[in-house]
Amino acid sequence: MNNHLTLITGTPETKLALHEQLEDILGEFIQITSYAVDEYVPEQLNDHLIIFSSYLIEEEASPNVSPSSTCMTARRTMNYQHIDRLFELEKGTSVLCVNDTRQMAEETIDTLKKIGMNHLSYSPYYPGKKIEKNIETAVTPGEITFAPSSVKTIMDIGVRLIDITTLIEVLDHFELKQQLGGTISSRYTGKIIELSKKLADMNRQTELLNHHLQQVVDGVNDGVMAIDRHGKVTVFNPFIQEYSGLSSTHAIGRTLPQLFKDTKLLQFLTNPQEEGKYFTINGYNLMIYRVQWEESDNVIFIFKNTDETINMEKAARKQLLKTGYIAKHSFDHILGTSPSIQQTKKIARQLASTELPVLIQGESGTGKELFAHALHHHSARVYEPFLAVNFSALPEDLLESELFGYEEGSFTGAKKGGKKGLFEQADGGTIFLDEIGDISLKLQARLLRVIQEMEIRKIGGTKTIPINVRIIAATNKNLLDLIDKGEFREDLYHRLKVLFLTVPPLRERKADIPALVRQFLQENQIRDQQFDPALMNELIRYDWYGNIRELKNTISYLITVSEQPVITMADLPGEEFFQKPKVQSHSGSESVMDERLNQTVLNVVKDLNDSFTNASRKKIYENLDHSTLSLSEQQIRRVLDNLKARGYVTIKRGRSGTQITPEGLAFLSSSNSINF
Repeated sequence: MNNHLTLITGTPETKLALHEQLEDILGEFIQITSYAVDEYVPEQLNDHLIIFSSYLIEEEASPNVSPSSTCMTARRTMNYQHIDRLFELEKGTSVLCVNDTRQMAEETIDTLKKIGMNHLSYSPYYPGKKIEKNIETAVTPGEITFAPSSVKTIMDIGVRLIDITTLIEVLDHFELKQQLGGTISSRYTGKIIELSKKLADMNRQTELLNHHLQQVVDGVNDGVMAIDRHGKVTVFNPFIQEYSGLSSTHAIGRTLPQLFKDTKLLQFLTNPQEEGKYFTINGYNLMIYRVQWEESDNVIFIFKNTDETINMEKAARKQLLKTGYIAKHSFDHILGTSPSIQQTKKIARQLASTELPVLIQGESGTGKELFAHALHHHSARVYEPFLAVNFSALPEDLLESELFGYEEGSFTGAKKGGKKGLFEQADGGTIFLDEIGDISLKLQARLLRVIQEMEIRKIGGTKTIPINVRIIAATNKNLLDLIDKGEFREDLYHRLKVLFLTVPPLRERKADIPALVRQFLQENQIRDQQFDPALMNELIRYDWYGNIRELKNTISYLITVSEQPVITMADLPGEEFFQKPKVQSHSGSESVMDERLNQTVLNVVKDLNDSFTNASRKKIYENLDHSTLSLSEQQIRRVLDNLKARGYVTIKRGRSGTQITPEGLAFLSSSNSINF
């Protein structure tokens, strides 16, 4: 092969790219040698044809070229293999076009515009150039090292390649133009066609994606509107057309002030908001949300029809009613204006807003289940199932299958197809474990695993089923006493008692008795029945050791046996009808010791309170007379929990610490008169 040319470039990267291009198109007919000024150029170049990659390189390397050699400076164009990357940038984006000289930077911009890449706003940049405005994106044909450090994104579109006109001139020099001109043009244009096909495929994919996205937006059951960084509407789906009374044809491309005239609505739409806001537009009651796209100036607006949302919630609630898995009571159903019940309801409302487990403590008949219903009703799970199980009402074997379910054939009598357990049925909602103090140790272990792992395994099953339920438990027993006796697991106790609620007995909220009596009369569909004032006073005076349940039974008895328009004291049943208080036998050493512990610790708390000292467990431990009664800090904690459950102390974090209550002072007053 006698035909030979030498290529001289500035950088090794440019040499590699241009040499590869020439070999690909001309290498079959012409021998090619390449040098980079940054690497090495021979002192004497006397080849048939010398090609410089730019005028700058021609000036730098021409002293090394023999006068007998023909020299040619290549015309350059964009690299068709990487040019499609520019379509990743949004129309109108400001970019720096980076090259090693001003001439090359401006030439690159000119070339980009000529080939149709004119959707961007270009600014030339080269060494020594000052950046006039804050531009975060740079585009460069292989000259990454010259990009300023201030830009966040550098897009390398590859070294500029040699143009077809230069390639034809090379063929003409070697007198190959007539013979190979068509072949070389076909090879060159073939590369351009490959790029065109690639871009066409990208456009088709983009159009298809946009079509699918439009179908999704149009199919959403809400009004959807979007604006770009210029404040012009780009999305306007059928629901927003219906709500606004405007067509998408009219809305697309216009600004918000051109579409909406309501001042308050415009103010909301054009200013960032943390929460949605309620508006009435054309008779539609709408909740509007403003969502700012991350790393973009585009904004999406969601218009939710609140009337339809309410109807959907009602439908969901009706479906739950059909299954019976629904909380039937809210806090409004818990009657009473006494300070104790109002405080309990206040705390319960706060507990309802969380997802954490709750342990409800209270005597039998105080309304613990009512509070469990209300906690679910006022939680984020209100439209999910609410299931309750009473551990004192079912035998252990039946409880296990009810809680966890079973597979078909897992035991004699197991129904075909198996059965879902209550935990699985309550998935997404709340399960209420009533009388948790009556659960066996075997079931306690299994329940603990469920709460820890939030997954169950059916009886006879081999796979675990993930669940998402909130646990609310209730008991009328002192679980700490059961822990001391080895009848209740301490780890399960702490899993259940993440949050805690004490329901006061009726004797601590006697002011609520008249309202409760009226409610029980209404439930019995009796509206004109009158109570003798003396009878009502007696009902208020009595301590009701059976609590609200006992009061309700008493009212039912009275309205049944009374034959007069006014119910009087004479209608009351005998003493055997009423529940007696639980009397602790002071002959038993255990009960005597319990009261002694309560009295001793409570006296220390009172002394610390009187001296304005924080009554922490540590302080109580330090102030105990250990010569007569030695307790560990763990034992003190249990005594304090018991005192709190009885209403004798309040326990708070921080400086307040443990504080004795008026009930606690009354207990000390009565206890100090008893010789334990």
